[in-house]
Amino acid sequence: MALDFSILAKFQYALLFGLWTTLKLTGLCILIGCTLGFVVGLARTSRNIVIRTVAGTYVEFFRGTPVLVQLFWIFFCLPLILNVELSNFASGVIALTLYMGAITSETFRASLKSIGPEQFDACVALGLPKNVQVVHVVLPQAVLRAVPTLLSNCVSLFKESALVSAVGMADLMFVGQNISNNTARPVEVLTVVALIYFVIAFPLTRAVSTVEARILKKLAI
Repeated sequence: MALDFSILAKFQYALLFGLWTTLKLTGLCILIGCTLGFVVGLARTSRNIVIRTVAGTYVEFFRGTPVLVQLFWIFFCLPLILNVELSNFASGVIALTLYMGAITSETFRASLKSIGPEQFDACVALGLPKNVQVVHVVLPQAVLRAVPTLLSNCVSLFKESALVSAVGMADLMFVGQNISNNTARPVEVLTVVALIYFVIAFPLTRAVSTVEARILKKLAI
């Protein structure tokens, strides 16, 4: 079969729309998921065993089950249980945010443990309130140490976002599948879709190494 990539020229705006949907979904889930992850990371370092247990159960569940299963459960089962309607976009945001929160919580937990006890002792000695300690002392240091791994998590989430096409969300993968079905040109279409994901993800993965080296150098000073 002769390949003909020129056929994709008339579908460029559809592919751009799908890419925009993917980026919008990914960005929103990263923002909310990282915030959730930091809160859960703090909970996992809590002295309260109940808080630690609840946070740990959440993390282990969402790290230990396939994201696709989580997405299907939220899209098909959650509306039945809560008697509400959830769009495919809302279901995708909830599923990917909960997954992102689980994986980033471990990143934040590791970075929190790397903060020396003298930092907390200094906060106590200065009489800083707990919220001030978290926002102005703990959070900046934890984020700085977690940045390389967080970037890797973000790249992983960008690639995992292709799963939302399974519930009919018009992301890049879903648009590519539709074009492939309509044109009977799966090789050309899916190759271009794969290249789009690669062009975005590859520079980010390379940037992780650069950022990690700079942060390690900064922490060593």
